[in-house]
Amino acid sequence: MSATAEAEITLQELREEILRDYRICVMSREASLLGRKEVLGGKAKFGIFGDGKELAQVAMAKQFRPGDWRSGYYRDMTFMFAIGELTVQQWFAQLYAHADPAAEPASAGRQMNGHFATRSLDEHGNWRNLTEQYNSSPDISPTAGQMPRLLGLAQASRVFRQNTALHAHTHLSDQGNEVAFGTIGDASTSEGHFWETMNAAGVLQVPLAMSVWDDGWGISVSKEHQTTKGSISTLLQGFQKEEGTNGIRIYRTKGWDYAHLNKTYEAAIALCREEHVPCLIHVEEVTQPQGHSTSGSHERYKSTALLEWYKVYDCNVKFREWILAFKPGGETIATAAELDAIEQEAKADVRAAQKAAWAAYQNEIKAERDEALGLIEAVDPAIAAELKAEMNPGRKEILSAARRALVLNEGAPAADDLRAWTVRSLEENRERYGSHLYSESAKSCLNVPEVPVEYASDAEMVDGRIIIRDNFAALFEKEPLLLTFGEDTGKIGDVNQGMEGMQARFGELRVSDTGIREATILGQGIGMALRGLRPVAEIQYLDYLLYCIQGMSDDLATVHWRTRGAQKCPLIVRTRGHRLEGVWHSGSPMGMILNSVRGVVVCVPRNMQQAAGMYNTLLQGDDPALVIECLNGYRSKERMPANLGEFTVPIGIPEVVREGNDITLVSYGSTFNICARAVERLQDLGIDVELIDARTLLPFDREQRIVQSVQKTNRLLVVDEDVPGGASAYIMQQVLEVQDGYRWLDATPATLTAKPHRPAYGTDGDYFSKPSVEDVVEKVIAVVRE
Repeated sequence: MSATAEAEITLQELREEILRDYRICVMSREASLLGRKEVLGGKAKFGIFGDGKELAQVAMAKQFRPGDWRSGYYRDMTFMFAIGELTVQQWFAQLYAHADPAAEPASAGRQMNGHFATRSLDEHGNWRNLTEQYNSSPDISPTAGQMPRLLGLAQASRVFRQNTALHAHTHLSDQGNEVAFGTIGDASTSEGHFWETMNAAGVLQVPLAMSVWDDGWGISVSKEHQTTKGSISTLLQGFQKEEGTNGIRIYRTKGWDYAHLNKTYEAAIALCREEHVPCLIHVEEVTQPQGHSTSGSHERYKSTALLEWYKVYDCNVKFREWILAFKPGGETIATAAELDAIEQEAKADVRAAQKAAWAAYQNEIKAERDEALGLIEAVDPAIAAELKAEMNPGRKEILSAARRALVLNEGAPAADDLRAWTVRSLEENRERYGSHLYSESAKSCLNVPEVPVEYASDAEMVDGRIIIRDNFAALFEKEPLLLTFGEDTGKIGDVNQGMEGMQARFGELRVSDTGIREATILGQGIGMALRGLRPVAEIQYLDYLLYCIQGMSDDLATVHWRTRGAQKCPLIVRTRGHRLEGVWHSGSPMGMILNSVRGVVVCVPRNMQQAAGMYNTLLQGDDPALVIECLNGYRSKERMPANLGEFTVPIGIPEVVREGNDITLVSYGSTFNICARAVERLQDLGIDVELIDARTLLPFDREQRIVQSVQKTNRLLVVDEDVPGGASAYIMQQVLEVQDGYRWLDATPATLTAKPHRPAYGTDGDYFSKPSVEDVVEKVIAVVRE
């Protein structure tokens, strides 16, 4: 304890605090030990624990205030216990994958153990008062994957502090006085996300407090193979903030030194909170008593000497020794017998919590099994007997037995009752394990009503970029929570001038430049969206989205699903792509995107009016989204809408741009405009094309307008500029399989795509790499004449 802290509390209060900390440490350790036994005994599939990190996490938790945010990793169980956002029973419920948010509120059984989250939303999807609760963003497993979002969580405090127009949003922030706490294992600091985040934090000067738990290992690989000079704090010395510079403050402490841990965290977090200067706390000499996880034994690769050192420098052992030796005012804090009693009580409490968690988990499933058994027995007694003999059957075994019985006894008199039960159970489990991929609240972007675009009779023809710019200006005037950032977004108004003059008008806090660091541009957006802001993160070109596709796929796309609707992240990622003459400026990797970001709305507008309408829709909703503007559309002339910021484009609804009878032609984005030109030539040839703009790919054609067109034309051609088998194959699967479109075809359905290689440079390279007007014309003729 620091001298200041001791002076402010009585001896009795000090004693209570120390013993409370000790109880949390030993309780957490007992949970880890028993959790491993439960996995190895077959009751759970996998276990990863926080043993050896208990003491540092207790010290960190003391500085964590209501309103603060955590972005950590799977070793932080003690911290979650200490702030009161996790009970031991809930921890075991997650270990068993109890799929009930009442039992396991972090993920409702969807995440493996050690993945924590708090609940930011009420039952209607509205923000709770985040300043009155402790907040944890939802964990993901990829190492250092928590880092980019941590930057955004911290930057939100800076925005809420410096933008006085947001001070009235008291349910989201207390004028930016919140700290974003990050945690990471030392080996994971080797990841690029860590370095990108710490560099950006030092540039931005945001209240980010990074704790590194250093046990010297990354599974079986020691730090000598992980970190230059074997020390992350030494390696980061160039980041150290000095007088008159930006940067971060660096602290070093030891994972077993209770007094120094408390002193370090108290000093570090106070400055971080007050001055908005990021800090890194390197917690060294952390132990790992049980090894990495239940997937293996660390005795295979750690020396006997090291394992013995673990026993001596175990933080709980050292804490006990410190308590027995600590005598403020000459009085002992506790006797050995008192500490023994705490340990025994903790062990008993953990065992009781484990039993309660297991019983609650099993009782639900046993009730379902008993209901199913009677129905299965009436259809197939042998299969029922097999199910009855199962020791601890799960829902998989119950449903598997029911479905096998139905297949083998389709005509049995009692099969209808079993079939009805099976259908109902499958639907219940779809909700249990698959709900909330997208927003299911009244604020879903799918519920935003369509408002048609309006034009004055003398509407001016302007560059497409002017429509985007002025539409964003209208949105910025209406929504104070809206902000945008990216490479060249601020001062010059993005490389295509879609934000021209916006920084001068709305200030650097709301329209800002960033470094060349796509992964953390995305992370800024994720973190700020989790805190209730409405960020638009700009990735300069679609080809560069690959730098942040991991974060979009693992983090952004799964936030709502992996918390079962407890958190939302309404970030809009704005980028531009498709047609342009350059290998890495004209990519269209839509198949990769579609297969990676289910959970994100994907919009592919054909022009800037459509793009603007999509932004207007999305900012009224609460889903994350990706909008890909056409790179060659910023200088194309369009009519200037009269109702900027108001008109909307419905999400998941294609537009029949031209009606026809001979063939249905579906496209999107820049290639749609190629198709529109081809349709004019085809009309001259006597071929009547129905031209449809898909507009959004996720979700896709919610009203099945495309199959309605195919019913009329009996022919289908899908055109895009992804590689063969990319997004065109996805569209074909949606139309033929999901919409049963194959029933209406009189000719083979066809796709026309870019070549398998990257688009070659120059006009000729583009022509021979991607679909041209001539390609479309010839392909349509071939399908129609089949």
